[in-house]
Amino acid sequence: MSPPRPPHVLLTTDAVGGVWTYATSLSSALCTRGYRVTLVSLGPAPRDGQLRGLQDLPQFDFIPTELALEWMDPMGEDIRRARGVLLALEDSVRPDIIHLNSFREASYGWRTPVVVAAHSCVGSWWRACRGEEVTERKWLRYATAVRAGLQSADAWIAPTSFFRDEVQARYAPPCAGHVIWNGIGPVLAGNEKKPFILAAGRLWDEAKNLAALGGIADKIAWPIMLAGPLSGPDGEISCPPGLTWLGELSGAHLHARMLEAQIFVSPAHYEPFGLTVLEAAAAGCALVLSDIGSLRELWDGAALFLDARDATSLAHALDDLCHDDKERTRLQRAARSRSQRYSLARTADATVALYATVLNARRRKPRRQSTLELCA
Repeated sequence: MSPPRPPHVLLTTDAVGGVWTYATSLSSALCTRGYRVTLVSLGPAPRDGQLRGLQDLPQFDFIPTELALEWMDPMGEDIRRARGVLLALEDSVRPDIIHLNSFREASYGWRTPVVVAAHSCVGSWWRACRGEEVTERKWLRYATAVRAGLQSADAWIAPTSFFRDEVQARYAPPCAGHVIWNGIGPVLAGNEKKPFILAAGRLWDEAKNLAALGGIADKIAWPIMLAGPLSGPDGEISCPPGLTWLGELSGAHLHARMLEAQIFVSPAHYEPFGLTVLEAAAAGCALVLSDIGSLRELWDGAALFLDARDATSLAHALDDLCHDDKERTRLQRAARSRSQRYSLARTADATVALYATVLNARRRKPRRQSTLELCA
């Protein structure tokens, strides 16, 4: 008797940030394990460079939809159309399990078992960045959709215990979240380290707090180089004076810069995991990180932590590290060693185990009405 075939996974993603890295890396790991993966993108279509290498994966299909991302459509104006498109895909693709990388889509009434991965949410972002709870009507509607999605999911994942507890406290889902660390594949040491500091991320996202680096650049011995997009939902902004903008780099080009950089700095106010931090650590950068719960959970003992709202402390820490070869080398080795804990193989193994648990608990059911339509 032949062993059962691995499940067919319908996996959603967006191409805006770290979710794309997570989803494509997981797709690659699943396909190499014999799974069939249908990757469905929501939001703006990925750039050609983002698709490089995916076409060569065995048993892999990619379907772009350009359906509105939930945080770009907080009032839910695209929900009815999105539900129709996605449930039609379920009928045509006939997956064994749905893995969603956003919340509200879980409430659409799937017949197939659903796993939700919680990467971030506007409510926790708002609290971390602005020190208050969001009260605007559109974001309250968004929160209702998030809650409905979590209530409908068969299981949900968070990348850190810190963020799992945040989601649990904020939305009270009926089942406890599973903590599965994000991971990356093996990284080979390469380029000789050069005297510069690297930062990466969306400059327009106040959660990343990258603009703060412009105010301290003239107080630091080495240049600070910034990689990432300048164009956001509200248009394009300028790179702060004092920083060297590298542009919006491909994954390969960003990795090459990480291999060269002595220090990687992330002064984020909000970061549920931080895949870019992990990539920099694996490339042998000394890490200078904001002292927030998720980053402390992952990198305690392997990074220099500080209050990113204290510009003077941030400047002193970076400048001191530029001049302290011994401490910088220690942090580089510690970060690289710690990064091996967060492997893509480990992420895939834990995810596959969760799929098996969910599939054993619930098989396909008749189509259910969307819980968002029921509460509308």
